[in-house]
Amino acid sequence: MTGTDGALVVEDLRVAFDGFVAVDGVSFDAHPGEVRFLIGPNGAGKTTCIDAITGLSKGTGSVMLGGQELLGKSTQKIVRLGVGRTFQTASVFEQLSVLQNLDIAAGLHRSSLSLLRARRRVDPSIEVALEETGLSDERETPAGILSHGQKQWLEIGMMLVQEPRALLLDEPVAGMSQDERTATGELLQRIAERRTVLVVEHDMDFMRRYASRVTVLHQGKLLSEGTVVQVQADPKVQEVYLGTTGAVMQGEGS
Repeated sequence: MTGTDGALVVEDLRVAFDGFVAVDGVSFDAHPGEVRFLIGPNGAGKTTCIDAITGLSKGTGSVMLGGQELLGKSTQKIVRLGVGRTFQTASVFEQLSVLQNLDIAAGLHRSSLSLLRARRRVDPSIEVALEETGLSDERETPAGILSHGQKQWLEIGMMLVQEPRALLLDEPVAGMSQDERTATGELLQRIAERRTVLVVEHDMDFMRRYASRVTVLHQGKLLSEGTVVQVQADPKVQEVYLGTTGAVMQGEGS
């Protein structure tokens, strides 16, 4: 997948709840080949943006994926159009093995007839996902005893077997160890070679290490956009991130 085939283009997105405008005319785009970050202080509208993109919140404006409009469609239809999304807490079947979790996810796009047939081999897409997420050695491990990071990788793998064109991740490294954050960043870079990847994140160290481009939101509006260097040098961003968060933005910790 190259070019604009899998591009996610958000134009004038607006989301309001009972008169409160949570997202106010936000526009940005994300493309295969880059790890795109959406950042901002608490209440900036980051998660609400991806809720609207994935059909969980009602928005106005336009959200196009590869030239197809997503706004106004059901969450199920948006998934079928190629959008995968993770949440801050991984949603896996804890009593089932890693392989069984991936097999269930892969079955979401199979016909009812194929689901009834006996499985003689592991679906090739599952083998690819196991390899890509680093979980090949854990295929028979119950998901419930995986580490926090491994559960997140399994959830990402469960989306990869559905062959999404765009992957939206909400704070994927929250609660992870440093090694897990590094492994996750490298995983996202691999995924982004062929798919659009949009990451909502509070961990500024993680953002600095892995972001190709960054969009900064503040109070529901687009504040700044560009490379990590450009965004960090923007006086408007520095003003918003003053204090403890400002120290994080400038590189003193995460």
